[in-house]
Amino acid sequence: MAEPLTRLRRFTTARVALGRAGNALPTEAHLDFAEAHAMARDAVHAVLDVAALAEGLRALGLETVVVASRAVDRHTYLVRPDLGRTLDEASVTRLARCDPPLALVIADGLSATAVQRHAVPFLAEALPCLARIGIAAGPAVIARHGRVALGDAVGTVLGAEAVAVLIGERPGLSAPDSLGLYLTWNPRPGRTDAERNCISNIRPAGQPYATAAGTFAWLAGEMRRRRLTGVMLKDERPAVLAT
Repeated sequence: MAEPLTRLRRFTTARVALGRAGNALPTEAHLDFAEAHAMARDAVHAVLDVAALAEGLRALGLETVVVASRAVDRHTYLVRPDLGRTLDEASVTRLARCDPPLALVIADGLSATAVQRHAVPFLAEALPCLARIGIAAGPAVIARHGRVALGDAVGTVLGAEAVAVLIGERPGLSAPDSLGLYLTWNPRPGRTDAERNCISNIRPAGQPYATAAGTFAWLAGEMRRRRLTGVMLKDERPAVLAT
């Protein structure tokens, strides 16, 4: 059985066919696991370089605004998820109502590493896709210590028809830099996850930027046409179009 399992390693980053040394893992596999665990922990505690992210977003033609949640630091963010879902008072004042069709929120989430690496190149693919179907996106709101539901608070203050939240997903042992996108129609406090559409694992080693951008644009177009998101909005594209 060892040889067939070994061949599977070409097709997955999952830890299969690691071998053994007595009743333990081989040294190489043990060290690889320790490194992956350390990378995941580092991603959770990484600090978002807001200035660099804002510069990249402005290069795409996006107006940027920096806000923060009520979680005052990383420790508070991790132990009080509720505070990461609401804006602090200064941020509410900083945002100006502009009634955008689609607001963008870029939040560090549980992996600032993912946002730093992938938010700008993904949006470089996604914005032209949205423009082709007549959807203007922006402003780009950069949020420190933000959870997905922070987009509802931002969208409410801006008066947005919909909000797309780009956020660092919880790191795994093979994916410390996975970027997620959550799309919500008519954002307002109290929205549930059942009222959102999610595109997960956006990164070159996961769901490529162009593929995720195409899905985003299709969902956004259907969202606008049907005026809803969540469990009532499925990706119903023919398979040939969805690839």
